[in-house]
Amino acid sequence: MQVPARSILRVLLPALASGFAALAFAPPGLRAQDTHLEIAKRVLSSVPLFDGHNDLPWAIRNADAPMDVRAYDIARPTQGHTDLARLRAGGVGAQFWSVYVPASVMEEGGGARMQLEQIDIAHQIISDHREDLGLALTAADVMDQFHRGKLASMLGMEGGHAIENSLGALRAFYQLGVRYMTLTHSANVDWADSCCEAPELGGLSAFGEEVVREMNWLGMLVDISHVSPGTMHDALDVAEAPVIFSHSSAKAVTDHPRNVPDDVLRRLPENGGAVMVTFVESFVNQDVASHDGPDGEAPRATLDDVVEHIEHIRAVAGIDHVAIGGDFDGIDRGPVGLEDVSTYPALFAELSRRGWTESELRALAADNLLRVMRATEATARRLQAERGPSTATIEEMDGLVP
Repeated sequence: MQVPARSILRVLLPALASGFAALAFAPPGLRAQDTHLEIAKRVLSSVPLFDGHNDLPWAIRNADAPMDVRAYDIARPTQGHTDLARLRAGGVGAQFWSVYVPASVMEEGGGARMQLEQIDIAHQIISDHREDLGLALTAADVMDQFHRGKLASMLGMEGGHAIENSLGALRAFYQLGVRYMTLTHSANVDWADSCCEAPELGGLSAFGEEVVREMNWLGMLVDISHVSPGTMHDALDVAEAPVIFSHSSAKAVTDHPRNVPDDVLRRLPENGGAVMVTFVESFVNQDVASHDGPDGEAPRATLDDVVEHIEHIRAVAGIDHVAIGGDFDGIDRGPVGLEDVSTYPALFAELSRRGWTESELRALAADNLLRVMRATEATARRLQAERGPSTATIEEMDGLVP
């Protein structure tokens, strides 16, 4: 089929403009490292760069025109960190859009409804920009969308409280396209301890273990960002498929409860999972994490801080177990040098400068997550051949009174 020249120009001109802008405004050190920038661009054109966590749906929910996807319009420059031109400039090829619901709904009620609304917003984003974005439910879908020149779009639930202690709800969310669930957010749930409250269970309850087993049965990635170290270890004990941390960094580098301790990192090779390093300033820089003065006087994290976390996880867990999860539009600002979704080439260029090979950069960008997804899908096929969906309830397993 012959493609009109006007259509080709409509696609190419924004990408070329973004590329020239990225070079024009790149730091002097980056411009001087043209060889490494070219390596980064070559890698990101050969594989779909995965980002494990972007909160664009939440940004749209809370925009000036709340929940109005077309009013926010990522086809134009946006007020946040994400739009189509910057995604293209950043070489992003596979994005988990976070369908986040705050933990406060556990007290307020309406969590499942809000979760459905967030899923709807994400699907609207993908549908409204179908020439640029394509829904992906499997690793094969990711590669298919990438070869079509589209950004493979996946959905990740942030916070197990949204299933309201129901495995049936969990399965329903999977049917709506959700492909990972973070077991907790900032507060404990009835069946799992969070990173950021005093432990109540010591990790997972019996029902929490069943949630992990049912996610494996479904083929939904078990995301253990936001959970306590006890929950991390319990999930690794139970999981039959690789786990992910969709947006966490290394606790040995920055002592923050949202980061991953080395004893957990050392378990990842046996499990096969991956830590998707995040760009949250307080997670990647100890001075920022420790700062308790006025925001205007706060120190800044930088791209080099993020590199330190990536290299630490590589050193402890291995090259096969590290990936990227920026958390753009879920943060006020990114580190210096990683201000928005257009900046990924700068990160990969710096890793190249530090001696990373193209094969290693491809592992970080895509190969590790594709392997995790394929292993999770294979586990689901095996488990579904062995049993049907679980009928367990939290009342019978944990003795919780509804």
